[in-house]
Amino acid sequence: MRYRVLGHTGLKVSTLSFGASSLGGVFREVDEAQSIRAVHISVERGINFIDVSPFYGLTQAETVLGKALKTIGREKYILATKVGRYGQEMKDFDFSASRVTASVEESLKRMGVEHVDLIQAHDIEFGSLEEVIGETIPALRKLQKAGKVRFVGVTGLPLAALRTVVEATPIDAILSYCHFELNDTALADMIPVFTKHRVGIINASPLGMGLLSNRGAPVWHPAPEEVKEMCARAAVHCRVRGASVEKLAVQYSLTNPDIATTLVGSANPKNMERNIAWAEEPIDQALLAEVLAILKPVHNVTWPSGRGENN
Repeated sequence: MRYRVLGHTGLKVSTLSFGASSLGGVFREVDEAQSIRAVHISVERGINFIDVSPFYGLTQAETVLGKALKTIGREKYILATKVGRYGQEMKDFDFSASRVTASVEESLKRMGVEHVDLIQAHDIEFGSLEEVIGETIPALRKLQKAGKVRFVGVTGLPLAALRTVVEATPIDAILSYCHFELNDTALADMIPVFTKHRVGIINASPLGMGLLSNRGAPVWHPAPEEVKEMCARAAVHCRVRGASVEKLAVQYSLTNPDIATTLVGSANPKNMERNIAWAEEPIDQALLAEVLAILKPVHNVTWPSGRGENN
């Protein structure tokens, strides 16, 4: 496993990290014992960064993760969670100082830890960026001074929203998803902005929330139909070549040295072992070129998220 430093934090994070949304049964029903084993296998194989949120499974992911962490030394993992999002509807977002402060305490209790290494305002495009900048971040900095959190970050889909916050107030890390993968590399264009402010960069959803998979995008996926079609075509091309589009996607997500880590998640231990093995193998450059050519017509085609003014 390779490691990179997360911005100016000094945290050395594994280039492949564990996204714990799967522990909340977000994608399918999960077995708790298997979920715990998936976490343990990941840490044993060198993954040291774990990202979760109270939103995932409506606190189930944090609860299961807490059980998994009981038998792992605190020095072996770097833990990140989130505040601000607690459900699917707009009414379920609350970035107020009082709510995010209480949320951190709730997360610490659920996971059985005294502090988290990174606390993140979750999907900021669904809230007021003025509130995030003027109220949420200062509240999280107070928790930092109190020793409850070590660093503060923000997450979201629209890169414009992340940029607005980074340029307005000191931030330690950003988490971007679906913007550094085979069909979309828009995050790469924003890297100079984030590195200028010494912000650590976390990448998530290297499979595009299922776009880049043999199973195909789920019915709820917000991507335009043309994107779904081209990604499906890329998956077929990989199969014909005796390869896996999932493997290529995971490997490609790790190629940019300015991106500290990429989150992958599965509550299946075998899947996590497979992901880790893929990360350690060299990428097939010929296949990569072919797949990028297939996806070129939809390169960087995305979809809106949250409030219109934040896109």
